Amino acid sequence: MDRNLPPDETEYILSHSSKANEALEWLTRQTNLRTNHARMLSDGIQGLFLATVSRMTAPDRILEIGTFTGYSAICLAEGLNEGGILDTLEINDELSDIILEAFERSGHSGKIRLHIGDAKKTLSSLPGPYDLVYIDADKREYCEYYSLVFDKVRKGGIIIADNVLWDGKIFSGTSAPKDRQSTGIMAFNDLVASDERVSSMILPLRDGLNIICKR
Repeated sequence: MDRNLPPDETEYILSHSSKANEALEWLTRQTNLRTNHARMLSDGIQGLFLATVSRMTAPDRILEIGTFTGYSAICLAEGLNEGGILDTLEINDELSDIILEAFERSGHSGKIRLHIGDAKKTLSSLPGPYDLVYIDADKREYCEYYSLVFDKVRKGGIIIADNVLWDGKIFSGTSAPKDRQSTGIMAFNDLVASDERVSSMILPLRDGLNIICKR
């Protein structure tokens, strides 16, 4: 199920929205040239959405689980308060060079701390509290990430999880998907919907964003 907007609509939206950080154009090209998974990159509209949420909430501390090449981290960093910090977690150390160069080009390198390693282990060493959390990593582990970060999020803080509509696979007909990534996303969405500690909604932007506010 393709939720991408037609090119003319995308162009219109981007041309009538705030200008994105110039480093993102460089990063998009480099991600396509230097990685085999460029489809994992956030697109322009989703990036602007993340930057807008960050600016609206003016966070002091942001946590991102799943850096990839750094596109979403740069967008999220746009709204950090002066002196604010974004901790971003990535398991693939081979991406370090492109990530760090992108952060430098964006002007946000002093605000972003890159942590390479297993996210679940890294989370245990990060005390919080966080104002804004963005989850875009191994879909099989979304429920675990949610449980690990929940107490690190301040009251009124926001958690955003990406890919929660999972290309339509999770509601694709009579037979439920059996692969672990699909079942992980389904379990996560069920967990959030039943969690009385939060209010939430799924926004059908790109592949779906679950926007969760801690009560």
